[in-house]
Amino acid sequence: MRGKWYIPAALLGLGGLGVFLMSENGRRWLRWIGQQLPRTPDQLLAWNEAAQRELDRIQAALNRVADSLETAQ
Repeated sequence: MRGKWYIPAALLGLGGLGVFLMSENGRRWLRWIGQQLPRTPDQLLAWNEAAQRELDRIQAALNRVADSLETAQ
């Protein structure tokens, strides 16, 4: 019973998105996105480096926990 509403709801959502993107606010938003794209790779690279440092820190903490568990046995 529920499944028959997925396609109409998706089409309604896509139609609403299309109407928004064709409006003045939607076009302004698209222009803003276009202006932000050249800066995106640098920001993603910085985020990636920060995430990698955090993962390295977590891995080191897990290794210390594993070492302490081995010595306890």
